[in-house]
Amino acid sequence: MSPQDIDRIASAYPKTWDRCYVRSKLKSDPLYDAVLAELKDHDLPLLDLGCGLGLTAFYLRDSGMKSDMLGLDYDERKIEGANAVVRQRQDEGFRFEHHDARQGLPEHQGHVTILDILQFFMPEEVRSLLQQAAERVPEGGKLVVRSGLKDDSWRFKVTVAGDLFAKLTSWMKAAPTCYPTAEDFEQTLSPFGKVRISPLWGPTPFNNHLIVLER
Repeated sequence: MSPQDIDRIASAYPKTWDRCYVRSKLKSDPLYDAVLAELKDHDLPLLDLGCGLGLTAFYLRDSGMKSDMLGLDYDERKIEGANAVVRQRQDEGFRFEHHDARQGLPEHQGHVTILDILQFFMPEEVRSLLQQAAERVPEGGKLVVRSGLKDDSWRFKVTVAGDLFAKLTSWMKAAPTCYPTAEDFEQTLSPFGKVRISPLWGPTPFNNHLIVLER
């Protein structure tokens, strides 16, 4: 995205902190281009779990994706921020709702994204969430996950420290509980289709990886 495109998305948020956060994320985080590359050729509805401020959905829409998008998040403040942007944009293709994914998922057939939230779930909750998400992806669709992976790298240690800092500053409502391994994703998702796992840390120091299930 051009600097003007980034400013247009960020300026729609009413709170100064959110505007600064959005600008920083779009300029430094490779996540949004990676998700767009996976989903842009398949015009299916999107269920975005852990949507936060709705940034992924807004980025995808402004990059040309026209499908309906439903975002769910446990943090009511962030959902309020996302809905404030919807009102400003006057786009009926978005819905953002407060929801705890541990309580199950809504009916859905389309793409699913789970970005940067699995570290806040217990291992059995991660398996259940991934299975439920995969079941909602039809043939030709994708489940796209970004997660820090547990391994022996220095990046993993930095990832844990970053998540703890996010809790201390109240940006995240919970502290991390555990991190899945690459093998955890392979075992849980491979019965549903082809699984790809690749690094996605870009210029950041975090041990983030992109996990893609193709049905």
